[in-house]
Amino acid sequence: MSQIRQLHMTLTILTHTRWQPPGLEPTPARPVRALARDLDVTQWLDPHQHAWGQLTFALSGVLRVTTPGSTWIVPPLRAIWIAPNVVHAIHVLETARLRPLCILAARAPFEGDECRVLTVSVLLRELIVALGQTGPGPREQLLAELILDELPGSATRPMRVPLPQDKRLGALCTALIEDPACQLTLGQWAARVGASERTLTRLFERELGMPFGHWRQQVRLAHAAPLIARGMPLSQVAEELGYASQSAFSAMFKKTFGSSPTAFFAHDNAR
Repeated sequence: MSQIRQLHMTLTILTHTRWQPPGLEPTPARPVRALARDLDVTQWLDPHQHAWGQLTFALSGVLRVTTPGSTWIVPPLRAIWIAPNVVHAIHVLETARLRPLCILAARAPFEGDECRVLTVSVLLRELIVALGQTGPGPREQLLAELILDELPGSATRPMRVPLPQDKRLGALCTALIEDPACQLTLGQWAARVGASERTLTRLFERELGMPFGHWRQQVRLAHAAPLIARGMPLSQVAEELGYASQSAFSAMFKKTFGSSPTAFFAHDNAR
């Protein structure tokens, strides 16, 4: 069973929300269209795709964006670029003021079909807000061109969490995404999902390209970003995510992102 289908089945208790209001598709004359939608944690957006690209961004709140092979946690300081025709679903983890942009495929700011997590600068944030408040005309065209000029220079951050196809590994990964602080060893997981530890070790390397411990760290760091962004003390973040101490968490964060959590988010807020 595909990851998108699994996601669909696990979220059926929530409220389905229509994603694309009619009449807001981008056109050559209006290559960037802004939407505004507030979603709470009981809502999710069904797996879907469209012919244009999408910058998924929320002024506040936390999203999880899932494609057939990956999932991303997207806090307010970030956005994710979803290329045209890529199937994706959106799960609201924390009530979100969603402000996505629909971008004409011919004006896509990035090549290929790879999703990219972007740092949203102060300028880009204000341009998105302004576009959403502007109707057709010269001002809308200017704002759209400024956004298209700003996007390619937005810094990317390695927040991708790859997802497997094997259903046994999928059960393990889904459980850890839902509870990243879980301390079960790979051997204990093997007993739960009906596979040997050796088999799971091989599957992690073959399907996800990394060992179990590395993948779990990626999940925990992805969950850490929204907690830090909303001001949770680092000691509490470390505890929430299962780290033995704040220093252990900070060391792993610095190893992955190149700076301490405090410096990383102070830099982003200064942009």
